[in-house]
Amino acid sequence: MTDPFDKATSTAPATLGEGCLSRYDPQALSPQDGTEFSDARALWLALHPQRPAEPSPDTNSPTDT
Repeated sequence: MTDPFDKATSTAPATLGEGCLSRYDPQALSPQDGTEFSDARALWLALHPQRPAEPSPDTNSPTDT
C-alpha cells in the first residue's frame, strides 16, 4: 500500500548553478510546474507600455553658447 501523504508533497524542479546564481532549469520545467502562461505577453505590454521613440537631437541646429 502506498503512503497517502506522498501525494500531498511537492518537489522543486531541477536547478542550475549554486548559491545566488541558482535558478530553475528551463529544460526541466513543464506545464505541470505552472510554466504555461499564455497571457504573459499581454501582461508585459500592460505593465510596460511602449513609449514613442524620442527624436534624436538635431546636430545641425545652432547652440546657445
